[in-house]
Amino acid sequence: MTPLDMVRLDGLLARTTGSPKIMIGLIDGPVDTTHSGLAAALLRGHASGCAVPQATACTHATFVAGILSGRRGSPAPALCPGCTVYLRPIFSDRTFAGPPSATNDDLARALRECMAAGAVVVNVSAGPPAPSMADNRLLAQALDTAARRGVIVVAAAGNTTDLGTSTLTRHRWVVPVIAVDAHGRPARQSTLGPSIGRNGLAAPGGLTSFTAGNGLATLTGTSFAAPLVTGTIALLWSLFPTASAAEIRAAVLGRGRRDALIPPLLDAEAAYQQMKELIHAG
Repeated sequence: MTPLDMVRLDGLLARTTGSPKIMIGLIDGPVDTTHSGLAAALLRGHASGCAVPQATACTHATFVAGILSGRRGSPAPALCPGCTVYLRPIFSDRTFAGPPSATNDDLARALRECMAAGAVVVNVSAGPPAPSMADNRLLAQALDTAARRGVIVVAAAGNTTDLGTSTLTRHRWVVPVIAVDAHGRPARQSTLGPSIGRNGLAAPGGLTSFTAGNGLATLTGTSFAAPLVTGTIALLWSLFPTASAAEIRAAVLGRGRRDALIPPLLDAEAAYQQMKELIHAG
């Protein structure tokens, strides 16, 4: 079973490649926009490419961009190549070691910029280096603004192997995403916590996508599970453009009570069917 099969994305992929009117904010590192698999991608914002293609930050962001905007038929998931993606790097392409991370203030500024540019869903595959119970005022305010404006925020839960949350993954409006392995079990490195179980989703974390320098790789982590959820949201909004953010978010999160630390697996087809029922009922 492929990662896309696990979350039943094939139906949505067959129905649409996405609408250019749906803008995804991509808060990550710089993207290698010269990659052949991204040649037709609708990339906006800070799309100047990578000064140091071999840096971790560039590899990370290019990989996520391939999941969202790669060419259909390429080895990358290429969920929503017809959607517009607003690139907002927040960590340096000169970072060579360790997972990419950013300060909460950096995240807050980037989120506000994505919203100002017109993003309706924002993918955050970079977070603070460790869980914290302290709330960051600027980031909490930016997330409150996203909730008021109906901009859905999807965030990687983190790869700290800890039990805990942060300002980002604790916020009521954010959809935190953990990674699962090929058997649907939480990946060993995924950060878990009560708000992640309550408001989040799980998705496959081991994917193949693009890397800088026209490369290809298979990588694992919550950073790569998150764009599967983001892409699902963008595809649903492309098919149901009059739906509200609350309706799209509720469909993706699914029905049922949440009590566990581990969130349920994304089910893209069930989300589509729920949206279809909602639109027909209206």
